[in-house]
Amino acid sequence: MGNIEERKRDHISLCLDLGDEVEFAEKTTWLEHVELIHDALPELSWDEISLEASLLGRKFSCPILIEGMTGGAREAYEINKNLAEAAEKLNIPMGVGSQRAGIENPSLAETYSIARKAAPRCFLIGNLSGVEIAAHGISYAEKAVEIIEADALAIHLNVLQEIIQPEGSRNFKGILRAIEMLCDKLDVPVIVKEVGFGISREVAEKLVRAGVKAIDVAGAGGTNWARIEGERVRGLKMIKARTAELYSEWGIPTAASILEVSGIRGLEVIASGGIRNGLQAAKAIALGACFIGMARPLLKPALKGPEHVEKVIMRVAEELRVAMLLTGSKTIRDLRKCKYVLLGPLREWVLQRVRRPSRARR
Repeated sequence: MGNIEERKRDHISLCLDLGDEVEFAEKTTWLEHVELIHDALPELSWDEISLEASLLGRKFSCPILIEGMTGGAREAYEINKNLAEAAEKLNIPMGVGSQRAGIENPSLAETYSIARKAAPRCFLIGNLSGVEIAAHGISYAEKAVEIIEADALAIHLNVLQEIIQPEGSRNFKGILRAIEMLCDKLDVPVIVKEVGFGISREVAEKLVRAGVKAIDVAGAGGTNWARIEGERVRGLKMIKARTAELYSEWGIPTAASILEVSGIRGLEVIASGGIRNGLQAAKAIALGACFIGMARPLLKPALKGPEHVEKVIMRVAEELRVAMLLTGSKTIRDLRKCKYVLLGPLREWVLQRVRRPSRARR
């Protein structure tokens, strides 16, 4: 199926060319099953509302993270440059895509390092898979941090994607121990994230005990990497294509995953996976997230220029501000305390899986 650079190029083109076809066909984020309680008497003025939010000890202008998307292909250079310029101007954090390609092929390192060059003050998050750190250890992680002068390192968990991917790993042993070593030895904080299938409370608790400071749930309902990898093998590897189809609706919906992990003491929660607007962002924060992440909605704008990325983020921020006004939330902290009602399958999930539906607050 080609080398790493070709695979990265495939991922970019499939996300752009197939549009919504790379998302879950039936499963949603379940954020539509969250009803925020309307406050008809908020006693707030529009200008009082503050979107300022903190993540890993740093303050940002709004709680929106540009998720790691790409790197390792020539096309990624301009994408990461434009994303980084937008992130720096708006004072929000940004991640890069998996850095294995840049570590193994130094000629591709600039497709990641351009982010730091374009945004010298931006909070940048490096990215490696759990499989890679289990195989290569701390030196690999240190190289990923060095390439972009990262402020944090995200370790992504992508078991289903790896199993379907022709070049993927079939060994997932030693990842937790490797994460624990990173948390102990690395000079920057460690974030653990899924790639679109969610994180359960049980996994989150193991990660917190290992020293992880933040978890990005990356729940089901948005971009579906099983479907993307299935498209790559269609007509070439029948068994993998069938597996991709069979598991195309697998995963914990984003809203459920937030509720699974948000009550864990000392953990910062980033909500991502199908969040496309400010109302969804508000619901995710009300459920317990401190930040929300966006990826694919920013990919096409990033090909056009940083101002197009800024436009999308500012639209989402404006929509989030409206939700804050309508719930009487002056700050993001207030929004995290606002009242809501859970409906349908999400309510059923909470009754079976979350011991305290009202959730513990830090």
